[in-house]
Amino acid sequence: MARLESSGIAVRHRLGDALPSMFLDDAFIQRFCDGLDEVLAPVPSALDNFSAILDPQLTPPDFLEWLAGWVGIEIDHTWPVERRRRMVSGATDMFRRRGTADGLADLVELFVGVRPDIVEGGGSAWSQSPDGPLPGEAGAVVVVRLRMTQPNPAALSRLDKLVAANKPAHIAHRIEFIAPPKSKPASAPTPAPVPEAAATSTPPPPPAPPPNKEPS
Repeated sequence: MARLESSGIAVRHRLGDALPSMFLDDAFIQRFCDGLDEVLAPVPSALDNFSAILDPQLTPPDFLEWLAGWVGIEIDHTWPVERRRRMVSGATDMFRRRGTADGLADLVELFVGVRPDIVEGGGSAWSQSPDGPLPGEAGAVVVVRLRMTQPNPAALSRLDKLVAANKPAHIAHRIEFIAPPKSKPASAPTPAPVPEAAATSTPPPPPAPPPNKEPS
């Protein structure tokens, strides 16, 4: 239960009932204890549900930032709650793959909702002799390419800091945006051809002859 919504919780054991018998009939003391009961009621509830509070999928939204601090990530308050939950839930798995192309792509996808293309020219190798050739390309740059319109400067700055913190520290990076193709307007359906027989107009029938008049 969220801290901002903790009023009105039922009290299982009243403080007033635990007082000595001489205070049980004291109206002022009982009212005073009732006020303390409302303040202390969320404590047993929080302890009883502590396992749910530690679960990113079940914890109240106001505890998500607290859990994010436990796993060392910073969440954006402009995100929907479900995206923040996925970010905190997948933090430990993303840390295991931190610095890899797939790990960076997963993180950026959670941040902007679009799967990026990661272009990188680095590499890894090992050698038993010292001063061996370095793997990868000289002056390699990590390119994060997103097929979306460029976000506002504030969101772009947060995205740039996110990429900088999760790429190899010795490699520069660049973020590119490719505008998605505009959808073509739906063309009007071509009318079906009219059959030739239906296109030929039928001549009107000849006028009926006037009725014969009888001689008077």
